[in-house]
Amino acid sequence: MLQKVNEVYETLFTQHPRYFILMGGRGAGRSTVASQFANARLIAPEYFRCAIMRYVWSDIRESIYKEITDRLDENELADKTKINDSTMLIEYALNSIKAVGFRKSSEARKAKLKSLASYNYVIIEEGDEIPEEDFMQLDDSLRTLKGNITIIILLNPPAKDHWILKRWFDLIPSGIKDFYIPKLKEHLTDTMAIITDYHCNEINIAPASLVQYEAYKGSKPNHYYNMIKGYVPETVKGKIYKGWVQIEGIPDGARLKRRGLDYGYSNDPTAIVDVYVWNNAFIWDEVMYRKGMSNKDIADTLKASEDILLVPDSAEPKSNDELISYGISLMPSQKGQGSVNQGIQYVQDQTIYITKRSKNIWKEYENYAWMVNKDGEMINTPKDLWNHAMDGGRYAMESLRPQEDKGYEDINAGLKIKWRL
Repeated sequence: MLQKVNEVYETLFTQHPRYFILMGGRGAGRSTVASQFANARLIAPEYFRCAIMRYVWSDIRESIYKEITDRLDENELADKTKINDSTMLIEYALNSIKAVGFRKSSEARKAKLKSLASYNYVIIEEGDEIPEEDFMQLDDSLRTLKGNITIIILLNPPAKDHWILKRWFDLIPSGIKDFYIPKLKEHLTDTMAIITDYHCNEINIAPASLVQYEAYKGSKPNHYYNMIKGYVPETVKGKIYKGWVQIEGIPDGARLKRRGLDYGYSNDPTAIVDVYVWNNAFIWDEVMYRKGMSNKDIADTLKASEDILLVPDSAEPKSNDELISYGISLMPSQKGQGSVNQGIQYVQDQTIYITKRSKNIWKEYENYAWMVNKDGEMINTPKDLWNHAMDGGRYAMESLRPQEDKGYEDINAGLKIKWRL
């Protein structure tokens, strides 16, 4: 099979480090070359069992999976392979490519990632969406002796505090305010990186698109330097909350008013946030942020804390009833058309302090962001990432907001507080 591969990516086909990072701006052809690589390895005689991955399994179909099947068609290999389109499994002799998500869907609570012990290649698209703990779980599961193990990560540069950057890159000032150029750390022996932008791939980009990319430099400079040039931004694009301040601890005079709870288990942490009122401002303090917590574990944690009304996610009525059976007083979170955005707006309008011990709350605050479309424009929907403590704290604060100030009808407005027996 002959494929015309962009020479800038040549080392992807000749080197075999544990980690291979393809990062940079839009239009650089990273997905195309990753699909070319997968096709070449699939039909090669060497052992090749590859997982193609994104954070949400269902998102794989229209991204890397489609790229790979397009390459199969282009190279007249589709008839020579066995393709199960429903499961996104491609087989050629003993080699295979299979779609694997860190979770089944954006609504899924339980992890779908299972042991990948027999896999020797993983291709991850949108690698910046993957939490570090989930990546570590994946990395630890790869242990076959049948071939070289390589994890290929594709991404646009995330904000400078992202775990991928801290682990593998140094950041060099770009000369543009609040933007940096990523450079692979010199001491690494198990990692390679190729940093590219659209200039490396102009031959495959329509002239009108090239003009549009350059126009962003004047019309949308933040989008241009991050998403087009591939520079690392100071803060995450579309950051929802700004101006929060860290304080040493709970000051004298602060009054605990509510406790918010966002449920998790296998894939997501359970987040419990205490909300205090202090000098016309609010303080968020981390009580719990942990995976694998049963409802009994949650109840035991709550009982060991100061007694205050709990505001949990109302989308988990069975779990809420179980907490009540353990003696927890609670009032389900307020829901209604537009309630999430209204609640975010309410939190944005307040002065918020975070205790320094609340490290997970602060990490979520730094990364909680609006979804962004392909043109770099923010969509009025928060990403389903870094939102566990953010949701828990919002539930608590929304319960303190006067009903008449809400711009939506609360479907739980008539629901009485469920007191412990």
